[in-house]
Amino acid sequence: MIGFELQSIEPDNVPVAIGQLIKNGGRMQMVYGWQPDDGHLELRYVASRGVNEDFLVLRCVPRGPLPSVAGISPLLGWHEREISDLFGLKFTGLPEPYRLVLHDGASPVMPPLDRAYPFDTPMPFEPTEGGMPVVDSADVQRLPFGPVRADVVESVELIFFYIGEHILHLHPQLFFKHRGMEKRFEGRSLAHGVILAERVSGVDSFAHGLCFCQAVECAAHCIVPPRALMLRSLLAELERLYNHLHYLGHLSHTTTLKVGEAEGKLLEERAKQINGRLTGSRFLRGLLIPGGLRCDLAPELWLSQALEDLRKDVAVYTAMLETTNSHLDRLITTGVLNRQVAYDQGATGPIDRASGLDWDLRRDHPYAAYGELPLTVPVRTSGDAHARAQIRIAEIDASIALIQRILLLLAAGPVRVDCSPTPHSEGLGWVESPRGSLFYGIHFDSGSTLSRVKIKSPSFSNWRVFPLTVHDSNMMDYAINEASFGLTVAGCDR
Repeated sequence: MIGFELQSIEPDNVPVAIGQLIKNGGRMQMVYGWQPDDGHLELRYVASRGVNEDFLVLRCVPRGPLPSVAGISPLLGWHEREISDLFGLKFTGLPEPYRLVLHDGASPVMPPLDRAYPFDTPMPFEPTEGGMPVVDSADVQRLPFGPVRADVVESVELIFFYIGEHILHLHPQLFFKHRGMEKRFEGRSLAHGVILAERVSGVDSFAHGLCFCQAVECAAHCIVPPRALMLRSLLAELERLYNHLHYLGHLSHTTTLKVGEAEGKLLEERAKQINGRLTGSRFLRGLLIPGGLRCDLAPELWLSQALEDLRKDVAVYTAMLETTNSHLDRLITTGVLNRQVAYDQGATGPIDRASGLDWDLRRDHPYAAYGELPLTVPVRTSGDAHARAQIRIAEIDASIALIQRILLLLAAGPVRVDCSPTPHSEGLGWVESPRGSLFYGIHFDSGSTLSRVKIKSPSFSNWRVFPLTVHDSNMMDYAINEASFGLTVAGCDR
């Protein structure tokens, strides 16, 4: 079973170690901070190495400002800025030395993720305009759009610098709805932790709950029963199905293909109804527990036929999308993300696979029952909005085939075991969610109570990458490009 290897490292050695890791074919995933019981700050640098190898976790105890490694692994830039905002640690040589999570004008009484932060003290805030790029041309216009946008779109302020229809630069300001989810886990029980995890991002409820449970099981060295592992994989693919169908409907909305929008969202509804019939929850909530599942499921009798009926209708729908010229004309060459930028900046999921990066946690670092299942991982190379849509179309078919395989292999047996982490243990969980790689880092205190829960969501990574596909594009394509990324603000803001 794949886990993680923990190594301690001196602060001054961090840049060299990360540079060597990348040179040897590894890839950084995140860095986060936490405070053990004695109150000092520790950092954990998490990296993937080769396929089917344990993750590498570097433990570093800073004794002052740390050298930034964003110049070596650019995707860590946002993580370092987040640590600066929430733990007060400074990084020297940080390429983007300004706030990320805390808006300008926020004046916390102490770093917000310090364990001593008073829960009952509101954070003082005085509205202040943040730093913006300096523009020395009268022809360049500035357009602030948001944070309240049309319909029920999540809150984010998009600041465009443009000439006519040509976008020169996009500055997205996120974290208007930051809910302090990681802080909410402190001092909670495992049962409460699962409930919180399932509510970090509504459209990825099962992925977050599964990732949390797997991190707990890693800390407890818990062996989950085979039937529970198979059912977890089945449920994860059901979540992927309705997410991708919603994505295709929403993308059709942005290209003004109204019939395509209606059909995609109708198929999404059918997928959710299958979820509800199988589990009692359209969003697959309330089933997970560390050690397995709360109760057994009986999908064998009817689910196969329901999915086959859905598959036939999805095949007709996606074939029509792929032959509708007015739709394709708006997608092809829109929002191109090249392979090197995708790698350097940390793109994940369908976004990096559309840019030629063949990486999927289900296959490369198997969890649940994925190590026993044949998995098709579609990859495209053009890196545009059309490629991102094609990845999701191919994954719908692959997910249905995978579920049908699970139904054939599903054997009787228990679906849960006791799972009790030891005091001061820590665990790492990972899931290939519908939007990409999701990680949970979990630490326990002297009992079985949660001390720190770190969440690295795929939208945190992909929101960082997205503006790079907007620069030097045009206003008419912006909404299509954003929709093609399948971003969630809740998943990013946490």
